[in-house]
Amino acid sequence: MPNLETVVREIADEMRQRSDRGEVARYIPELARVDPNQFGLAVIGADGTVAAAGDCDVPFSIQSISKVFTLTLALGMVGDRLWQRVGREPSGSPFNSVVQLEYERGIPRNPFINAGAIAVTDLILSRHQPREALGEILRFMQYLAQDNTITIDEEVAASEQRTGFRNVALANYMKSFGVIDNPVEYTLGVYFHHCAISMTCRQLAAAGRFLAHSGRDPSTGLSVVQAERARRINAVMLTCGHYDGSGEFAYRVGLPGKSGVGGGILAVAPGTASIAVWAPGLDAAGNSHLGRIALERLTKRLGWSIFGE
Repeated sequence: MPNLETVVREIADEMRQRSDRGEVARYIPELARVDPNQFGLAVIGADGTVAAAGDCDVPFSIQSISKVFTLTLALGMVGDRLWQRVGREPSGSPFNSVVQLEYERGIPRNPFINAGAIAVTDLILSRHQPREALGEILRFMQYLAQDNTITIDEEVAASEQRTGFRNVALANYMKSFGVIDNPVEYTLGVYFHHCAISMTCRQLAAAGRFLAHSGRDPSTGLSVVQAERARRINAVMLTCGHYDGSGEFAYRVGLPGKSGVGGGILAVAPGTASIAVWAPGLDAAGNSHLGRIALERLTKRLGWSIFGE
């Protein structure tokens, strides 16, 4: 087996030298200002060994990666009743598609497209005031990463609120079908803010460890979710975690993963490692261009694909 630290360092060096970096998310003004030349990678093994390289300690906006954690929270609150409001099937459409939501009469296809994540956020909000709901999400992230310095980037959140017109349309459309219970502006306020959580690759890899280890945090031995639920969250990540690029990611990388338009990807090698990569430039589907390439090289060199070497 190749040395993990050597592989991570070599991949970071390779990515740093590439000129094909994708395009940053320009529809969110604050993200449009991010330097596309940055690249970070962090891997945390089952024994707690950390291999990290590049810009692995630079905070970035995790965006849709937060949807993995809001899904986990919502399932803890309402269990499988969640699936009455949100489906589990791949979308095959852009992450902010209004057409698909209309076709399916207000029921989002899965919890990782924008409409689905807004519906999940609404469920969390139903038990709290907006500020309390957001605080619970942030504390959950801090707890999982064992790092209370994780914060919300208020400038990114404000930028999304000023420009998130399509998300407003999605939320109002779901409201008309009774999928959204709370005032739309409250639900969207919490949604925009949890997408604006700022983390480093090292912190994000730590937060995802429970998904790699049957719902348990191996550093504390504490159970975050039941093993069956962790397995099912991983299944949805594999099939739906990269919008209409999910099939390509599964084909090339072979791991459950979730991307965000901030350029981050959280990936899970079950029983083996939690992985976070960040490269701000995106491909046409809104996923990190170099992040996906780096993860493909990582799984090939280490034999980590769930489909075999």
